[in-house]
Amino acid sequence: MVNTQTESKSNTSIQIGISACVLGEKVRFDSGSKASKFVTKELAPFFDFVPVCPEVGVGMTVPRPTIRLVSEEQRIALVETKDPTKDHTDKMIDYSNNKVDELTQTELCGYIVCAKSPTCGMERVKVYTKAGASNEGVGLYTDVLMKKMPWLPVEEDGRLNDPVLKENFISRIFSLKDFYDCVGDSPTSGKIVAFHSRYKLTLMAHDPISYKALGQLVAKVADYDNQEFYELYRLKFMQALTNRASRKNNSNVLMHIQGYFKKSLSGPERQELRAVIDEYRQGLLPLLSPLTLIRHYLSLYPDAYLQSQKFLAPHPQELRLRYSL
Repeated sequence: MVNTQTESKSNTSIQIGISACVLGEKVRFDSGSKASKFVTKELAPFFDFVPVCPEVGVGMTVPRPTIRLVSEEQRIALVETKDPTKDHTDKMIDYSNNKVDELTQTELCGYIVCAKSPTCGMERVKVYTKAGASNEGVGLYTDVLMKKMPWLPVEEDGRLNDPVLKENFISRIFSLKDFYDCVGDSPTSGKIVAFHSRYKLTLMAHDPISYKALGQLVAKVADYDNQEFYELYRLKFMQALTNRASRKNNSNVLMHIQGYFKKSLSGPERQELRAVIDEYRQGLLPLLSPLTLIRHYLSLYPDAYLQSQKFLAPHPQELRLRYSL
């Protein structure tokens, strides 16, 4: 069964999982929150948030004693800081498995987790040993989430302050939503091939190696049944997009796009486009500059293939995510 509910949902409804404290809910150990203004102000108009607090989910109180991860012989344990005999590991793992299984039955397109949390941290979570502490852990809940939903875009609240990481994360969310919308409840090879065609330039920008590999996969679509191909393509496509588009790759894609205008543009127009792309390549202009000019030329000289490419508009312009790339 395909885990999509496209036909019953609005096209603008994009479900995003989120640590409840990041959304502003006062569920932390000290009865506080860790509200993100970027989330509550800038992202809220575009997404439907699904808040989760694993600690509250397993029945911990608010406020509550602090907890931490401890490395034991056979496992990473979740225990109370002041009384390590109070072990919450099994309850947390059971809850995490059940909650993530529940989420896989929804059209979840991304997840924002609380950094450094022993349950929700995505990376560099402190793990304590008798010899001290290392920053090499993953929160127990988020570890289950990423293993059970490896295609899902997951990012920490603090990392969203980085414009490159932020743009990459939001692009992946909208790409996954687009995938679900295109495939619907009845996946077919034709639908996925059509989707892939619209993301060729995007894949070239993010990861040229994956672009070639996905092209080879799509060419062998007849070797798979629809459900198997759906799951494999979704995983490989979303993994490719985790590679951040570099200035070099973006510049190569822009030059590739320029070739489609060879017969349409006048000499001065070609020179202008080439100059803007070159200034972007040198870091003198943001990505938005050549894209704006290309969209202008597309309005004058339409090209069906280019106009279908999500590379030109991977997310709403109102989010202002390409101003500093």
